Amino acid sequence: MRACDRSRSTRAVVLVLALAACGPLTPGERAAEQGLSAQNGLSPNGLSQNGLSQNGLSQNGLSQNGLSQNGLSQNGLGTDFTTWFNHDAATSDVVMRYLVRCAVPAGESRTWKDPVTNVTYTWPGALGLAPGWASGSAATTAEQQVITACLAAHVNKYGVNVSISVQGRSSTGTAVPLEANELTTYLVREACFFGNLFRDEGVFVGLDHSPWSSKYSSARACAFDYAYGASPDCAPIQVAGDCSALCALDAGGTYYTSCTYNGKTYKPVTTRLRSQDIYRCGDGNCQFTESCGWGYDWDSCRSDCGRCW
Repeated sequence: MRACDRSRSTRAVVLVLALAACGPLTPGERAAEQGLSAQNGLSPNGLSQNGLSQNGLSQNGLSQNGLSQNGLSQNGLGTDFTTWFNHDAATSDVVMRYLVRCAVPAGESRTWKDPVTNVTYTWPGALGLAPGWASGSAATTAEQQVITACLAAHVNKYGVNVSISVQGRSSTGTAVPLEANELTTYLVREACFFGNLFRDEGVFVGLDHSPWSSKYSSARACAFDYAYGASPDCAPIQVAGDCSALCALDAGGTYYTSCTYNGKTYKPVTTRLRSQDIYRCGDGNCQFTESCGWGYDWDSCRSDCGRCW
């Protein structure tokens, strides 16, 4: 039986059931995961301890069903985890890479030997957002929320890598460190992500910028709004509104420390982009996010991509 088809009581013992992709890994994601390289302060693993990250998790890596609260340790990876993992080992491996990067501190890793295939997997840590859960304890509410936010921040509609800045605080209140010149390199405020997949409360994105016209597009897409509204293509992530209306900023005005939605308050993460990762119809380049057409919008960009015949 597919992991995503299990009952709530059964999936409660599966460590990352909600993140099990119900579909195959996209070619773009598979290539991106194989081709991560160190640049702009990034580690070869795609995520550095200072919050700069390569996002490449496709929306297939998220589900609406929630995560279990079992600790992220060898003892927590039992029979149900093995069944889930081997349903699609390639996808599960990618999901675990992102999960461990978010939860486990830099310099540590989590290793698991598949009892079915005898293959050993090692997933490096990076951000250390959930130290208790990473050490084998049941996830606290704060850990559930910040892991949900971190995973959502790494989803990419196209399954490709885009360098991003990830800011926020761990479940214990420790701020993600800033790299020198990070805020000037990543000038574009993008979004706030929050929610709780562990408890099936949903996962949400808020927009952290003034609306752009429909001329603009981005390889990120999940947190990019157009003239007619936000992209609907990143389910289960739901667009909640503007971060400024939903969330409280830290004292320095750099990132959000809490977001309230549907009467519940969550620990979020905040993302920023480089200006070169925002594309505009009319700049003379037909970007992969743009389409041919007769107009001047990203999805009908005659000036860059020509007319459609």
